[in-house]
Amino acid sequence: MIARRSQRPRMNAAEPIRREDDSASLSVRNSATEIEAAQAHIVEAAARHGYPKASVFALRLAIQEAISNAFRHGHRNLPADLPITVEFAVTNADVRVTIEDRGPGFDPTSIPDPTLEPNLEATSGRGLFLIKAYMAEVTYSPKGNRVDMVYRNPTA
Repeated sequence: MIARRSQRPRMNAAEPIRREDDSASLSVRNSATEIEAAQAHIVEAAARHGYPKASVFALRLAIQEAISNAFRHGHRNLPADLPITVEFAVTNADVRVTIEDRGPGFDPTSIPDPTLEPNLEATSGRGLFLIKAYMAEVTYSPKGNRVDMVYRNPTA
């Protein structure tokens, strides 16, 4: 989990982060521009730290799935302009990302494995599966409205 940094102001996802600053807390609204900007901040920081292209791809996909889930499921019955929080910290050793929505949460153990025969045609659950497949660690808050993810640099 990324510790809350009260001295660091929350930034809108579209605001640029200084190149030397590879951690931030972003307020992201459900717009393609803001979602892409948040993803770009993280994967560009990873690239600056020498993460291979395959790692950058894995990070982008896992972050995209987690953000998509936060808006599609977590904010399903909430105002459309309500933002989620995306926090990240990138080092040479790992990338830590926390995505928190303001929804009621869920129990991640209640989501069936999409690779099992009875679930192959299910229309949901694959995002969580992909996140777990690409990230070294994935934990959820007890309420289920925050996911903490860690990706380890394979070249570190």
